[in-house]
Amino acid sequence: MSKLPRSFYARPDVLAIARELIGKVLVTRIDGELTAAVITETEAYMGAVDRASHAYAGKVTPRNEIMYGEPGHAYVYLCYGIHHLFNVVTNKPGVAHAVLVRAVLPLEGKRIMLRRRNMAKLTTGGPGTLTQALGIRTAHTGTDLLGSLITIEDRGISAPSTSIITSARIGVDYAGEDALLPYRFHIDPSLLK
Repeated sequence: MSKLPRSFYARPDVLAIARELIGKVLVTRIDGELTAAVITETEAYMGAVDRASHAYAGKVTPRNEIMYGEPGHAYVYLCYGIHHLFNVVTNKPGVAHAVLVRAVLPLEGKRIMLRRRNMAKLTTGGPGTLTQALGIRTAHTGTDLLGSLITIEDRGISAPSTSIITSARIGVDYAGEDALLPYRFHIDPSLLK
């Protein structure tokens, strides 16, 4: 059980990072409560050259400026005024690559997650539901993933590479041809070992 090092996030291949995050464990220690879940779905965003990215064409805004910062930090933004979406900043300062975590499999703190979701049955199969369950909000944008509040760990859970499905991203139709790029990675949670 070890926290992913900065070097994991600092690589130039955002697609490899997105794929390799499958099977890693997203851990939060928010409001004194520990929750942890295995990452089962991600999407890669390739910055300035990717029409689906918030940083397409080098765009910099108060919301996305964290994407241009040091790798291994959280980029959390509000979608549709409702959902807090958690992304991991990758590559190097000045290059706005990021990976959206889209789904997780709960491991620890399930009762806490149920309470946060205000549900009888726990669901974390979407980017907005998983952040609610793990307590992640837009206020956490910029959080260093090498700190203690939000971390990603390697707990030795393997995701057989032949079982990881690659497909087009979801909800980015506005990106034209870039919406069809195979930048989404996901696995059936039952195949994790």
